[in-house]
Amino acid sequence: MIRMLTKKSEIQFDVTIFQTPKQRERKGHKQVFRTTIHAQNRDHCLKETFSTFNVTDRIPPHYKGRFLSTGDIILIDEGRGGQYYYQLKPGGWFPINRINLM
Repeated sequence: MIRMLTKKSEIQFDVTIFQTPKQRERKGHKQVFRTTIHAQNRDHCLKETFSTFNVTDRIPPHYKGRFLSTGDIILIDEGRGGQYYYQLKPGGWFPINRINLM
């Protein structure tokens, strides 16, 4: 009972995944999938997205992209809260400017 009362509420994040046609390319990212992820904050959303799209059993059946890998970009749209772009690099997820997407 106490666990239910102290549990942080999860927010529904609108997540869009961008990938290049070939792995490890630096330019030419295209939208491959859009979904909603339930998470407590943006960092938790990034972790949930990574684990969802890198574990074969958790990948949605209509997902046509590849596993998330270095160089892939995720857009987290919080509506009025703004849009945040993150790129997967060897040290984890790093925020980027939208201009890098083009």
